[in-house]
Order: sequence, then structure tokens, then C-alpha cells
Amino acid sequence: MIDDSHPLLLGSGSPRRREILTTLGLPLRVAAAEVDEAGRAGEDAAAYLERVTLAKLAAARRLRQAAGAGAILVADTSVILGDSILGKPRDEVDARAMLRALSGREHHVWTRFAIAGGDRANVATASAPGLAEALHAETVVTRVRFRELDDGEVASYAATGEGLDKAGAYAIQGIGAFAVARIDGSYSNVVGLPACEVVAALRATGLLARFPLSLARSS
Repeated sequence: MIDDSHPLLLGSGSPRRREILTTLGLPLRVAAAEVDEAGRAGEDAAAYLERVTLAKLAAARRLRQAAGAGAILVADTSVILGDSILGKPRDEVDARAMLRALSGREHHVWTRFAIAGGDRANVATASAPGLAEALHAETVVTRVRFRELDDGEVASYAATGEGLDKAGAYAIQGIGAFAVARIDGSYSNVVGLPACEVVAALRATGLLARFPLSLARSS
């Protein structure tokens, strides 16, 4: 269970996910769970996210920082345009291509997150590492529509470098907000982690006894 002595371990190096969880007031420890995020031939978005998220969960359990954690959380975010998965751009040229493809169109942002108990519970089995320890796994989808972007806007935004480490080559919480005409669904999901669903899952699994924790501490 998550408390000051047993914080939530975020198995991700994403500063956006860290900021979302910190804003929620959760005791937090951060350690990136490094896995191969390359897609596989014929793999659709749902299968890709499930595979990568479970791999991250298994990797997070092996981290030294997992010792003493009250729970473990990992996540992966993809931008889906039609049948294509847009991951992080390879370079500025690739970022421009992604932004042109998104211009004037609706796309979907999928974030899948998985939660496991702390290091004293839900030990993974050798036959299914990651799967046995997932107490909860969920994919949250947000629809996003870009306005029409001209070539100058695409080039100038790509040149800022803001989107080079982000799926779809843009940051809705940054300069990239200029391109977003409308969203339908969770805003924080587009940033990288659906805050509402994560808190609900932590509560439902019994890993978070009370929320907000700041109120519990002051009572």
C-alpha cells in the first residue's frame, strides 16, 4: 500500500508522468524501466501497447529502486492516426512529416498503464513475467483534432525540438497547444498519464487507502 514509507514507484523516465503524479500529491520514487519499444510486423496498437507495458512492468520489478515500494506503475503512450502508430520521431525531418500528417485531422492518443503491488506481493512467474504481477491494466483513449497547419508552422514547431521525445511529435502541454483545436476525453492522458483513471485504479486495487493523501496527513 502506498504511503510515505512505501512510495509509488513510477517505472518511467517521463518528466510529464512524474509531474502528473507529483501534482496529485502521491509519495513517489522514479526509475526508468528500459525496454525495447520497437513495433513488430503486423502488430496493431492494442497488442503493441499491451506487450510494451507488460515488459515495462516486468523490468520495473527488477529495479533496485523497487525495494520498499508500496506499488509500481508503468505506462506507454501512442498516437494513432488511422491505422498507423506514430511513436517518437527519429529526427526533425520525421517530426515534420508527422505534423503534416496530423494537420487538419483527428487522431487518437492511447495510453496504457499497468499497476502492480509492491516488492512483497504478486511476484511474477517465470512462465509469464509481468502478466502475473499486474493487478490492474487499462488503456485510455482521447480524441484530438489538429487545425490546419501551414508549412511554416510545421517547420518552425519541429525546429523547437519540443516534440522530438514525444509520440506524435508534439506536446499539448507546451508550444504544441497552438495546433490542437479540440480534444474529447482526458487531457492528462494526452500529456502521458490519465490521472483520473490511475487514481481510481489505485483505490480499487486497495493500493491507495485514502485520497487525497494531503487531507489524510492533516487529519
